Amino acid sequence: MYSLFTDLVNISVKLSKKSEYGLRALIELTQNYGRPITRQQIGERQNVPVVFLEHILLRLKHAGVVASTRGAQGGYALIKPPSKVTLGHVIRILDGPLAPIGCVSKTAYHKCMDCPYAAKAHCPLQHVMGGVRNAIADILDNYSLEDFISGMKGSRRSPVHRMTARR
Repeated sequence: MYSLFTDLVNISVKLSKKSEYGLRALIELTQNYGRPITRQQIGERQNVPVVFLEHILLRLKHAGVVASTRGAQGGYALIKPPSKVTLGHVIRILDGPLAPIGCVSKTAYHKCMDCPYAAKAHCPLQHVMGGVRNAIADILDNYSLEDFISGMKGSRRSPVHRMTARR
């Protein structure tokens, strides 16, 4: 048991720079919901390199989260209501599945080829990592951009606490 605990403590579930920058860009787009903002403005306000930001915004555009317009009054704008875009959805767009290992992913499952438990009925790692995936998804899939911005304005109750209170 000690070995499993030690291994779990050493697992790093860390947000990539792409997702971190993407969420920062979405802060600006949410605060400016309904009007376009240039990638230069987003980059300056959120301290995100513009070249990297362009790639992130294009991925969000192809996923139908943002739109771009050309011209002097152009830029990027959030096209879905902030209450309808979850942090989990954004992170999946930018980084892929939330699962720490492929065999517990609900959106991009793939069987572990080198795992000695792959052909067995029970895998201790899969059981634990499935719980990790569920915990992460339960938070990120129930936290919208609207909630994200509300938290910046001093709200002390997160959507997770609201969900727990409803149960």
